[in-house]
Amino acid sequence: MFFNIFKKKDEKEIIKEESKNSKDIIAEKKTKEYVAARKGEIGEYKIDIQLAQLPKEYKYLSDIMVTNPKSISGFSQIDHVVITPYGIFVIETKNYQGTIYGGRERKEWSVNGKFKMMNPFFQNYGHIKVLKDLVDKKLHNHFFSLVSFTKRCTFKVDQELRKISSDDLILYDIELSEFIHRKVSVVKLQDKTPVLSSGEIDQIYSIISKANITDSKLREQHSRSINDKKEEKKSIESKKKCTTCGQPVSEKVAAYCLSNKKFDGKIYCYDHQKTTLR
Repeated sequence: MFFNIFKKKDEKEIIKEESKNSKDIIAEKKTKEYVAARKGEIGEYKIDIQLAQLPKEYKYLSDIMVTNPKSISGFSQIDHVVITPYGIFVIETKNYQGTIYGGRERKEWSVNGKFKMMNPFFQNYGHIKVLKDLVDKKLHNHFFSLVSFTKRCTFKVDQELRKISSDDLILYDIELSEFIHRKVSVVKLQDKTPVLSSGEIDQIYSIISKANITDSKLREQHSRSINDKKEEKKSIESKKKCTTCGQPVSEKVAAYCLSNKKFDGKIYCYDHQKTTLR
């Protein structure tokens, strides 16, 4: 009975300690989420300031959500759209920190060679496709895709994506208005006559504004769908580990193992594939 008293005390202490650790983890997670959200807000604020300083004949919209049957959630959320006399700029903003590795044709890009993300130009291509369905076909060749990162990043990407002659441009958030001005200047040299009149700019602005979904429930639904997909992807990737040593393996290695009957549906790293087949 004497020892049982101490045992109960120990169990209570363990429960308290676990509860404390759990609270600390939750608090830390909330802090990180808050910091990330604030950084995102600051980044968007920098973008908004630059967009507000564009010429008066330009029109812009921010945080647009439109119907997209081909999307996971059934919607596409577009960060910014700028309508100018010489074309329409569709802007995707990213709030990352580190070295960005990627290429125009690569399906996935990475941050610091570790964290993977979808090629932002593929993502923006989907946004542009949805917007093209809303406007006249004559404008389909006058869309420009811009992907903006913060100055906390360093680019290790195809150099063509930094050349103003390209219709797909990667830039830092503080360069946004400069790149739009430069791109418009280049287009002006090629097509001296504006593509859009002031009336047509107003019309397109009105069309996109009407297509914009502002219902908070639908927006929450869209966010949940995106987050659920991310969690599902993380879960799948976490399972791609060597059965023997637990080290992560690439999708290619995992696919090879799963297609090879000798591995009996298990995944092995390159070294343990040899020992398993002996």
